[in-house]
Amino acid sequence: ASNPVAQRAVRIVAEGVGAAPVSTDADELLALITAPSAGQSLVETIAAHLLLHGNAFVQVLKDGSGRPVELFALRPERVTIRPGPIGWPEGFAYHLGAQTHVIPLEDEDGWPELIHLKCLNPGDDHYGAGALSAAAQGIAIHNAASQWNHALLENAARPSGALVYQPGDGQGLTADQFERLKAELASAFQGNGNAGRPMLLEGGLSWQSMALSPADMDFATLKAAAARDIALAFGVPPMLLGLPGDNTYANYREANRALWRLTLLPLAGKILDGLHEGLSDWFADGASVDLDRVPALAEDRERLWAQVSSADFLSDAEKRAMLGLSPMEMSA
Repeated sequence: ASNPVAQRAVRIVAEGVGAAPVSTDADELLALITAPSAGQSLVETIAAHLLLHGNAFVQVLKDGSGRPVELFALRPERVTIRPGPIGWPEGFAYHLGAQTHVIPLEDEDGWPELIHLKCLNPGDDHYGAGALSAAAQGIAIHNAASQWNHALLENAARPSGALVYQPGDGQGLTADQFERLKAELASAFQGNGNAGRPMLLEGGLSWQSMALSPADMDFATLKAAAARDIALAFGVPPMLLGLPGDNTYANYREANRALWRLTLLPLAGKILDGLHEGLSDWFADGASVDLDRVPALAEDRERLWAQVSSADFLSDAEKRAMLGLSPMEMSA
C-alpha cells in the first residue's frame, strides 16, 4: 500500500487484465464476467487478488431457479478452506470480525457455490502463492532506502557529525551539562526547518563532520535494484515503470508487447478458464481474450493473418482454426 513500485506494478497488471477484450459465444456468460463486483471490475479484482494473495474466491449468487446471476469476489484474507476427511475441500469459511459464514462447496442441488482460483504453490495443497510474497524482500529494501533518504533530506541532505569536547583542565562534561547540551541541540538544530543554521560553540566544544562512506553513496543503486526485483516478481518490464538502467527492450512498444505475451495473457487465460470451469454446469462454451482487439498485439496479429491468408495449401476451416476463430456455419 505504501510502496509506489509495487502498487503501480499491481495496477498495471490488474487493470490490463481487466480491460482485455473478451469474446465468447455465450452472451449470458459474458454478462457475468464483465459485470462489476462490489463496484469494480470482476476480472480486475480477481487479478489483483491472485497477484497479492495467490488466491481468488468467487461466490456464485443464484436466482430462485438456481441460475447464476452474479459473481462476487470475496477478500482472500477473510476466507479459509475447510478440508474434508480425505483432504479435498468440502467448504469455505468467510470471517468478518467475530462472525463466520460457512459457504459449502455445493448447494443442496449439487450446483457450485464458490469458485477458487489459485496460483501455483508447491508447498501447500489448498492455498496458492502470490507474487507479493516473492517481492516482499525487495519491497522492504526499497522502503528502507526511501526512509533513509527521507531522513537524510531532513538533515540538510548530509550526514550528521560529532561534537568533540576538549576541556582545558582535563575534566569532562557533567551529567547536567551533557543533558542540557542534548536538549539545546534537539530544539535549535534538529529537523529540516533548522537545516544550515549556524552553531555557536564555546567551552572547548568543536564540530567534526562525518562524510558519506562509499556504502552509503551506493544506496541509490541498491534502491534501483530492489525496484527491478519488485517489477520482476509481478511480471512487469522495468521500462514500463520508469526504472533507470534497464535496457532489456529496445523501446516502450516492445516492452508493452512482452507484458501482454508473458504476463497479461497467461493471467487472463487462467482467470477465464477457471471461471468457465466453475460455471461449466450452466455454460458449455467458455470465454477467451480476443487477440485481434488488443492494440499491443496488432502487429503480431496482422503478420499472422497475412501468413495464414497466403497459405494456399490450407482449407478455410484450417485457417480459421489457426486464427482462433469459430468454425464457419454452412448455409442450407
